Amino acid sequence: MTHDDLLSRYNYDEFVPAKFEPWMRFEAGPPLGQPAPDFPLRHLNGEETRLSEIWLRHRYLIVEFGSFT
Repeated sequence: MTHDDLLSRYNYDEFVPAKFEPWMRFEAGPPLGQPAPDFPLRHLNGEETRLSEIWLRHRYLIVEFGSFT
C-alpha cells in the first residue's frame, strides 16, 4: 500500500462504521502502563526526533494518534 493509498483510506469521506472501524485497533497497542515501542517522530518543520529522546526529557508522556470525533 502506498502512502497516498493509506491517506485516502484514513481520510474517509463519511463517518460510517465500515470506514472507521478498521482503524480502531486499540488491542494492537501496548497495554496500559507498559512502554510503547520507540519510533521516529517529525516536528512540523520536518526535523526528526525519536520517542525515546522525548522520554529522556519528560517523566510522563501521552501520545495521541489520529482524531477522535
